[in-house]
Amino acid sequence: MQLDHGGLEILGIEECRSLLAATQLGRIVFTDRALPAIQPVNYVVADGDVVIRTSPTSRLANAARDTIVAFEIDDFDAAFRTGWSVVVIGKARGVTDPAELTALRALPLDPWAPGAREHYIRIRPQLISGRRTPRHETVPPTGDGGRPDPGERA
Repeated sequence: MQLDHGGLEILGIEECRSLLAATQLGRIVFTDRALPAIQPVNYVVADGDVVIRTSPTSRLANAARDTIVAFEIDDFDAAFRTGWSVVVIGKARGVTDPAELTALRALPLDPWAPGAREHYIRIRPQLISGRRTPRHETVPPTGDGGRPDPGERA
């Protein structure tokens, strides 16, 4: 197991890709009016790319036109203070090719948000990285962040 400088386990590329394929909710980071923006989205992976459906008039659709974005997925267990995160960085593009749109419409990608969501964004990963907080059996799952009881003396 390889660790980074902070003691987090570095996930291999195949494990990152496996987690991406097994998860359906993530966050896309993009630039909106010269400021960073983060938006939760549901997605699927198709041919190694992250695919998102949105409204053609959404902030995301307008911002993610041939631009570099970040996409993140994660899962955490607060009781055991463990979890993982995968980050994808790549170029996002709106899909316009009719044959490609037909293929994407066949994917199991049903928008969670209401309204028409017929604009497809495809993110081609250029960098994929992941980290995992190792599980520590010695840490009692107190639910209070590990802080001592105010009535206890240290």
